[in-house]
Amino acid sequence: MEHMEHIGLIGFGEVGRIFAAGLMAAGVARVSAWDRQFTDPAVAAQAPAARVQAADGMAGLCAGQPSLLISAVTASNALQVAQEAAQHLVPGTVFLDLNSASPGTKQQAAAAIEAAGGRYVEAGVMTSVPPYGIRVPMLLGGPHAVALLPQLQAWGMQAQVASERLGVASATKMCRSVMIKGLEALVLESYATARHYGVEDAMIATLQETFPGIDWQRQGSYFFSRVAQHGQRRAEEMREAAQTVREAGFEPFMASAIADKHQWMADQARAGLFADLPREPGWADFADHLLKARPDPSADRS
Repeated sequence: MEHMEHIGLIGFGEVGRIFAAGLMAAGVARVSAWDRQFTDPAVAAQAPAARVQAADGMAGLCAGQPSLLISAVTASNALQVAQEAAQHLVPGTVFLDLNSASPGTKQQAAAAIEAAGGRYVEAGVMTSVPPYGIRVPMLLGGPHAVALLPQLQAWGMQAQVASERLGVASATKMCRSVMIKGLEALVLESYATARHYGVEDAMIATLQETFPGIDWQRQGSYFFSRVAQHGQRRAEEMREAAQTVREAGFEPFMASAIADKHQWMADQARAGLFADLPREPGWADFADHLLKARPDPSADRS
């Protein structure tokens, strides 16, 4: 799997664009991509602007015979794109699945790719991509993970093999997501409610005392901003996290509620609620807009 000179990206959103730039900076000769949003000329134009060849579909992407396909789509599309890629990929192609999905979903995706003669490697991306780029920590899994690892490391990726058994990397990622996305959801609910009652300063002061290693004002602003921007993607990830809990034999009370909270925030953003926020809003800016948008006008801040 060494000396891969042509990489195909499935998905050209935030993660896809970051990986394209990082791979080319690492010396990859050719990067091509396909995204369903390429039907919009404005979106499709982002690829050549980034020196990436835009394919006209999955068949076109695979026809270019990339040595490695990297899937970076939303969680709800992870299995579908793997199954679609399996219909077109050249046998021997490595399929690296970066998507946040349950172990069961990853295993179904692997079955489709392997049946078509591809080599499936699951990846659990363990933190937010933007601060790290392609150096984001990730866990690999599956029988082909060990063989792919040296090439990823040669490109500067901070990858390590979690297990040759499929599902281990994804289970690690999904269990972490319950905690991290859960904390985001808790901050959104706690801070906005505290803002309503006018107790936000006192409440955050107690958090600061209990967990002094966290800047709760700054962390709150980061959480509100990221969920407002990427709430839809996070909601889909948490539905996969809920499925992970379900596959373990438990009812996913918390994971399901977290998904609902992220979806709610995504819906507010989609409706344009935060459109007039300043360039670098604080958490209170988001909370004030949420408070003003409440359907019950009697719920004014006391």
